[in-house]
Amino acid sequence: MRPFRSAAPFLAACLLLGIPAPAHAQLGAGDGFLFRTPTVRLGVAAGLAAPRARSDIFDFITDELTLSRGDFASPAFTLTADVRVRPRLHVGVSAEFAGRTADSESRDFTGEDDLPILQSTTLDRAAVLATARIALAPAGRAIGRYAWIPNRVVPYVGAGAGPVWYRLRQSGEFVDRETLDIFEDQFESSGWSLGASGFGGADISVTPRYGVSLEGRYLWAKGSMNGDFSTYNKIDLSGYNASIGLFVRF
Repeated sequence: MRPFRSAAPFLAACLLLGIPAPAHAQLGAGDGFLFRTPTVRLGVAAGLAAPRARSDIFDFITDELTLSRGDFASPAFTLTADVRVRPRLHVGVSAEFAGRTADSESRDFTGEDDLPILQSTTLDRAAVLATARIALAPAGRAIGRYAWIPNRVVPYVGAGAGPVWYRLRQSGEFVDRETLDIFEDQFESSGWSLGASGFGGADISVTPRYGVSLEGRYLWAKGSMNGDFSTYNKIDLSGYNASIGLFVRF
């Protein structure tokens, strides 16, 4: 924290003596401080999403094909924007996407040429959530009227709710269990539902304006099945997400 603290006397001296501020001050930041308390935070993050996959459609897929629930874990990307409404409270919005295509073969059957019967399964999920985030420590402190110095590490917790979209798609070769015929086809179900999330993490300041965020979150959501999968119960879209990202504040 010393570099941040040492900047305050420098700024005060500049203001008192009328010395022109350095070039980076024109961007609203000095050496280790901002010229005012930031009110807006934008972030981008990437990580790993692990869906729970506990509904009957996943039971069917993992029984029939050489897939496990872990095969639906995928890279995930998140964009966030929030505004400070209280000293420790931010409200905003987050947009998340995770998706993966997993290749497989039939567990019980092979083709007439003894080659495996191959297909692929894709699960995509996206969520746009209104969020509220509470800092568990002050984000920084004001020095007089003209300098705001961020704390190096600020843990936080939060929650969100909003629409969740999914698409489940299978394509390739399949076996009719009644006739044992092998056929090529594509099956799909997609739709929207409502979901909620809880999350926690920490903002780590690298400079007064920029930093790194570490976050873990859990999404609760289920979606109605339709199209080729309309006979199944709601698909389980819940799951964990761990990410690392960058943020900027204004």
